[in-house]
Amino acid sequence: MVINIPVRPVGVVLLLMGLFSSVSQVAVAQLDHPKATKARKAANGSVTPSVRLRNFTADGKQLTRFDAVGDAIDAHDGEIAHFRGTYYLYGTSYDCGFAWQNKKAPFCGFKVYSSPDLVNWTDQGYLFDAKTPVWQTRCNGNTYGCFRPHVIFNQKTNQYVLWINVYDNKVGFRVFTSSSPTGPFNEVAQPTLAVNRDAPVAGLNNGDHDTFVDEDGTAYLAYTDWRAKGAIVIEQLTPDYLSGTNRFVKDVTKEKTEAPGLFKRRGIYYITYSDPNCGYCSGTGTSYRTASSPLGPWSEGRKISDNSCGGQPSFVFTIQLANDSLFLYGSDLWNNAARNEALANYFWAPLTFNDDGSIQPIACEQTPALSIRVGQPDKRMANRPTNRSVSDQSALDYTIGCDIAHNHAQSQTFTASQTGLLSAVSVTAYKKDNPDAALELAIFSEKDASGSTARPLYSTSLPADSISWAARNRFIQPNLRVSAGQRYVLRVSSAASVGCYGLAYATGETSIGRGTPGRGNDDVSRAHEAKRTLKFQTVIQAKK
Repeated sequence: MVINIPVRPVGVVLLLMGLFSSVSQVAVAQLDHPKATKARKAANGSVTPSVRLRNFTADGKQLTRFDAVGDAIDAHDGEIAHFRGTYYLYGTSYDCGFAWQNKKAPFCGFKVYSSPDLVNWTDQGYLFDAKTPVWQTRCNGNTYGCFRPHVIFNQKTNQYVLWINVYDNKVGFRVFTSSSPTGPFNEVAQPTLAVNRDAPVAGLNNGDHDTFVDEDGTAYLAYTDWRAKGAIVIEQLTPDYLSGTNRFVKDVTKEKTEAPGLFKRRGIYYITYSDPNCGYCSGTGTSYRTASSPLGPWSEGRKISDNSCGGQPSFVFTIQLANDSLFLYGSDLWNNAARNEALANYFWAPLTFNDDGSIQPIACEQTPALSIRVGQPDKRMANRPTNRSVSDQSALDYTIGCDIAHNHAQSQTFTASQTGLLSAVSVTAYKKDNPDAALELAIFSEKDASGSTARPLYSTSLPADSISWAARNRFIQPNLRVSAGQRYVLRVSSAASVGCYGLAYATGETSIGRGTPGRGNDDVSRAHEAKRTLKFQTVIQAKK
């Protein structure tokens, strides 16, 4: 039988994981204790513990968020929503290799993740099948792309309604419905909107949008009018939320804006937006305006951030509390239109308000705290081990780095705490710029690893086309006998001369060896990086 056994990379306790187990040492509840324990036991999220989000590492770098199985979250330019006690993150996937304005890039589709607490996320898959020829024709690199999935619930029809931004028709949007917040969503008739209804097909007509449902159930669509050079329009939707009503207000903003986020607080309507508009920019501003009605009149704009904490504003999510609401601001931390935007991360933090209702400037907090209702965890989360070796991992900051190429290697030492069969090992890897050689993994005995002629106990190659653009767990099956107390080295390298492979690392109390395979002990031993640990998993079958 397969059992979980702790191993000890230098200075940090990790956990040996089952090969197909959904448990991951990185996806650990980061709630303040003991409130977190009480919250997990509470029925229907009746407790409001303090949740601490993590946006940046201790040294200010982007922090990579991982889902329940340890894969990097890949949902961008979307929103967070809350339905029936569960939080959902919707976004565009870039994992298959989508790159804006790259004519050869495929369309990856839209993903959704669920969470009980905004910290622990479970991948719920794609909202619909985007691999079909129809959707590839509509959204791949030959087009301007398809973006910004937003989902609202219609209490009258009992349907979840999805709006996405497209550029293959006049209106600039397509609409779907589903009986579940995770789909599958089915496309309905194309909507009609008041603005640009006579514009050319497949032109740059209407862009980034947000959906909003008022307290009386009336829904609105805020969207970017590209024919007006980036002014924002707000239009009331039909009672089924599937189309516009021709009741609208133009020029909420004047021009050169996009990415609206519409919400209501204490009788005042707010709209945040990218100011100026800047596709895939790492640091454009955020401004907002207010009104007493969604259809205006709207105030002049006020800027609350010059750089959106290193990204571009994406949404403002309203979290209902017992006697008030919390407004969670989100921005996409793009990589300045890099070819691989699957690596983009997120900034999430609550907005703060003055007594007169004005929004205070956004503070780019590293770990903001929220008091929210916590729902029931997904079964894959509930099955996580709760011993100290896993809890320790919540203090680690996970980042990614792409430096595996040109025969460069990264090496991680670990100790087997029990004799048995090392049946599986994984690293969390991704690729960038389409490497022209495989990713090589090898396991050595520590005493042999530094020799220039050392032979590995096990080695294998992962072809480039088996590695995706998002950082995901990649498993190998060494079926290697290991002995309790013996130290081993996992080495990852590639001979790629084009592109590179990246790995996920944690900053902690240990180090990871760096070097070039075949050059001997000095290259490895001198290149240890302090406080850097490879994110990896292993499985040992106990000796019978």
